[in-house]
Amino acid sequence: MIDTIKEHIAQVEAFTAKTKEEVEAFRIKYLGGKGLLKEFFAEFKNVANDQKKEFGQAINTLKNKAEEKVNSLKESFESNEETQGVYGDLSRPGEPISLGSRHPISLVKNKIIEIFSRIGFNVSEGPEIEDDWHNFTALNLPEYHPARDMQDTFFIQTNPDILLRTHTSSVQVRYMETYKPPIRTISPGRVYRNEAISARSHCFFHQVEGLYVDEGVSFADLKQTLQYFTTEMFGKSKIRLRPSYFPFTEPSAEVDVYWGLETETDYRMTKGTGWLEIMGCGMVDPNVLENCGIDSQKYSGFAFGMGIDRIALLLHQIPDIRMLSENDIRFLEQFKSSL
Repeated sequence: MIDTIKEHIAQVEAFTAKTKEEVEAFRIKYLGGKGLLKEFFAEFKNVANDQKKEFGQAINTLKNKAEEKVNSLKESFESNEETQGVYGDLSRPGEPISLGSRHPISLVKNKIIEIFSRIGFNVSEGPEIEDDWHNFTALNLPEYHPARDMQDTFFIQTNPDILLRTHTSSVQVRYMETYKPPIRTISPGRVYRNEAISARSHCFFHQVEGLYVDEGVSFADLKQTLQYFTTEMFGKSKIRLRPSYFPFTEPSAEVDVYWGLETETDYRMTKGTGWLEIMGCGMVDPNVLENCGIDSQKYSGFAFGMGIDRIALLLHQIPDIRMLSENDIRFLEQFKSSL
């Protein structure tokens, strides 16, 4: 009989279960009202006196082993149920992660950077909170210069010399103060002007300004650079330059690209002319070079600037500039295919 009990002890130790039902059947087999342990205890009175001690110890061992096994398996199943209740079925495949999308401003900015990087332009950045020297004075706009009225500026009230930059030309000034020619850089970034917010204008927007300074740089170099850019950016190769005025360039020009008149949208965007203004440009004024510590007798250069928001509206046919800053997920999701 003792050998039989020891065999059951071994079976109990080796027992495993895949379901709670199997655990319950095991419990009934050994610990139930009509289980094996009940039978073994009933047999105790028939055991010889010299074997009662060993027989009793074997029964107790079997009882303890069976109770421990049942408790252990129950805890295991309860723990799994609790985990699944919190996290679900961990064996199921995970939820697919929804792909994000780049903002149309980022799409256009990255494309502009990529186009100019092919011809040797690097990227330079600067602070959005600027001082008067870098934003105005160094750019041939001394105090009380009437051209300052062209840009309605946000000044910091506690210090009238500090302001929110009105253009990224301030980055070009910092770059020329730090690096010596040859210089070939573009400066993308956000700028601020105190303007009324409407479908076509905002108090903050994004610009990319370019600068090239070296010996012997001419207006022909500027035109050829802009010709290359418009062809790569818009697929349009026909441009024209109209005389204009900017305090920091001389001569200065506005750049138009011939968009065409093939659709009703073309007529609306170009006001029936087929020509679309995209940027301003010019030869860097010698005073600006001198203000930045560059010898204007030895070096010359050209500069240009364009609005990223305006190009984004144009390329993606966005009717309202305010949509670019409202973060409406329904609007932004339209650009997933443009990653």
